[in-house]
Amino acid sequence: MTRENARSLQDLIDSVPDLINYFRNETLSPHVVNRAGISPVPLEFTNWRDEQRAWRESVLLLDLSHHMPETFINGPDAVSLLSSLGINSFENFEPLRAKQYLCCGHDGRVIGECLMEHHADGSFELISGMHVQNWVQYNAEVGKYDVELVRDHPTAQNPAGRKNFRFQLEGPSAELVLTDASETAIPDIAFFRLGYCKVAGCDVLLLRHGVAGHKGVELSGPTADGPKVRDALLAAGEKYGLKRGGHKALFSALGEVGWVGYPTPAIYSDPRLAEYRKWLPADSWEAQTQFGGSFRSANIEDYYVTPWDLGLQRLLKFDHDFIGREALQELAARDDHRKKVTLVWDKEDVLKLFASTLEPGTPYKYPDLPKSSYGWQHNDEIRNLSGDPVGVSVFTGYTVNESKFLSVAFVHPDYATPGTEVLHVWGEPDGRSHLPSVEKHRQTTIRATVAPTPYATSVRALKNADLVKRAP
Repeated sequence: MTRENARSLQDLIDSVPDLINYFRNETLSPHVVNRAGISPVPLEFTNWRDEQRAWRESVLLLDLSHHMPETFINGPDAVSLLSSLGINSFENFEPLRAKQYLCCGHDGRVIGECLMEHHADGSFELISGMHVQNWVQYNAEVGKYDVELVRDHPTAQNPAGRKNFRFQLEGPSAELVLTDASETAIPDIAFFRLGYCKVAGCDVLLLRHGVAGHKGVELSGPTADGPKVRDALLAAGEKYGLKRGGHKALFSALGEVGWVGYPTPAIYSDPRLAEYRKWLPADSWEAQTQFGGSFRSANIEDYYVTPWDLGLQRLLKFDHDFIGREALQELAARDDHRKKVTLVWDKEDVLKLFASTLEPGTPYKYPDLPKSSYGWQHNDEIRNLSGDPVGVSVFTGYTVNESKFLSVAFVHPDYATPGTEVLHVWGEPDGRSHLPSVEKHRQTTIRATVAPTPYATSVRALKNADLVKRAP
């Protein structure tokens, strides 16, 4: 069996002598974060610096209509299906609510996560997170659940066109723009709640989902209504200094907010998932994982993460039966979980990266701006000052709002205290791979200081206020 005629992910795994080496050298990311040109949204509308500033100082309009997969689920067994897979509780999850939905394998390690909306008619919508959506579809089929499940793939893989548009308003003036654009009163909805309004004569679903520390909102509706709604938002936002955001600004926001999108799905090694790997096609997103970064291991399980790594253990509820429950109960009793932190790169060490491009010889790995991480998934080794491995960084980028390079990392709890100094290993171990994003370079270390995540104080304030509201 060769890679070319592999029919399933399992066939692909069986056809390559070294899966990790294959992912490091032979794949091309299916996600727009590493594939410019496969989405109608440009990299920049103006320039990414002004677009970054807009979510902090005025208002930014993002078009999320093209890069995120969606799955629509309806039927009498919908809750049973989703509850059997998710670590989340479904108690009191009523219509017009949303949640971050997370699924783990039998070993308690993460398969994927996504946004879940519970609509007024009782149906569910999963947004973003191809890995978890594939997992849900597989289990719906093999478990013979009485559900209707409709997939809506990203524009690049969807010749029929998308079902819905999805826009996001972010920044301190987001609420003002929405109020001016709406022809009806804006409902007072809390974080991760849904409501409705009318814009340009179109019915629009609202999701209160502020990632930048303000009353941000996502707007969605039928694709045909998208241009009218967008134009109305642009007109309303003109007096507030609204900027349109391209992909450079969108994906660089991860450094400020600390969200980890698309961790390596924990599906490649567990014998209990062999049938799932046979179900997944050889051209699935799971088969196109694209490892980059300084961290290397011969064991693919070292690339997996747990809910604690992602800082999402608060989602874990043992009030229902679900895949991975027993393993997660054992993990919950441990006190050595890695912690998610922000790493602030040392200014002088950042300057040496750029200085090397102006000197003879092989430079260090160039840190693209504003998003510098170049794998899908990206994994950089984090060491203590003695050179011992203490964690992994999964995102690096620059934010003009903080004038800093930031990494999002998982580190051993002994090194998670703000102010702790660590070393971020930057660049490939041998200074090269076959990935198109990797030029010949030298590996080096960057001094970095541990800080909280989210890093932006406005985001932390919003997150903490929401946790207080949800406390019993």
